[in-house]
Amino acid sequence: MCGNESSCGCGTVTIDSAPAAADTSTGARSTYQVSGMTCGGCAKKVSGHVSEIAGVTDVQADVAAGTITVLSDNPLDTAEVRAVVQRAGYQLVD
Repeated sequence: MCGNESSCGCGTVTIDSAPAAADTSTGARSTYQVSGMTCGGCAKKVSGHVSEIAGVTDVQADVAAGTITVLSDNPLDTAEVRAVVQRAGYQLVD
């Protein structure tokens, strides 16, 4: 549990911990390390925010590894991903 049970829904959300296999020949796949993503609720919040970026087709969160894998039509601007993750209350690890 992350200590934010009232805001993140710890214990009530299940996130697939394995990124889905993807055909990257028609798009881009990027993996980002996210600081502070410690539970399913956190992962859902980060994934939801990142999925709103134009061109994003899928976001898979791996809570155990603290990563998100993002599939998109074109390569994403890391600064944009960083800003969206920060708005969700988390940080990308450089």
